Amino acid sequence: MEPIDLTLEISNKLPSFPGSPRPQFISWADKKSDGYNLELIFLSSHTGTHLDAPYHFIEKGIKIDKIPLNRLVTSAILCNIRKGPNMPITRADIVTFEARKGKIPPNCAIIFGTGWSRNTARKDYFTKNPGLSPSAAKYLSEKRVSLIGIDSPSIDLGKDSKFSAHHLLLKSGILILENLCNLDKIQKTSFMLIVLPLKLKDATGSPVRAVAI
Repeated sequence: MEPIDLTLEISNKLPSFPGSPRPQFISWADKKSDGYNLELIFLSSHTGTHLDAPYHFIEKGIKIDKIPLNRLVTSAILCNIRKGPNMPITRADIVTFEARKGKIPPNCAIIFGTGWSRNTARKDYFTKNPGLSPSAAKYLSEKRVSLIGIDSPSIDLGKDSKFSAHHLLLKSGILILENLCNLDKIQKTSFMLIVLPLKLKDATGSPVRAVAI
């Protein structure tokens, strides 16, 4: 399989979580005046396609710069479960998937393709997105998966102000990968996933370049 880029492009047009700033690119030097081009970048550490470290919600959780590389270059399972606005991925959905495709093994990454990434231009992109139900998050925690990704802006339902899935997963040390795209280009259920966050000291998360190979 040719490498597939699963990453949203970061620009000043990329929608941001309500209350967070949109990315800004500020010209700092230009070729004519300085001999080279250079820009400053202002953005949240959870901009676009990004990885949540457990420290995002768990006070003593691991921080983004301490995540071992073997958790970021890993075997992954694509679980296509199409969902609409505020529709949860349930435990039953995952059990049904396993009945068709086989049991989800421990220490793998599982990636949910809901189809929501097509809706980045919608005003309710961040408020009505699909996500995991608490029972699904608990089930995957019991499976001891290493990473869970989704093609929506949050692993939680847009209407879940308590961030239930975040708390359940991050408390178990499970990494969360959000705002993926191009999952429909992956033709296999199993694939290799590369997720490379910036090595930001003591940070809660980082934008990533996510690639399927």
